[in-house]
Amino acid sequence: MKASEFRNLTTAEIEQKIAGFKEELFNLRFQMATGQLDNPMQIHKVRKNIARAKNRFAGKRARHQLRR
Repeated sequence: MKASEFRNLTTAEIEQKIAGFKEELFNLRFQMATGQLDNPMQIHKVRKNIARAKNRFAGKRARHQLRR
């Protein structure tokens, strides 16, 4: 997912995406450990997606707190 795709999501939706990415990362690590992972770069991509989502989530949360 691109960072621009997170802009239109609510914080709840971003939290759901993060949870989904973490579950995907767990499954990829499990596949890697059992030797079933075809493309190890998938792990890198999922980790980057988690970082992008967390970054956008933190920014939205900070902006929301400043408004109060």
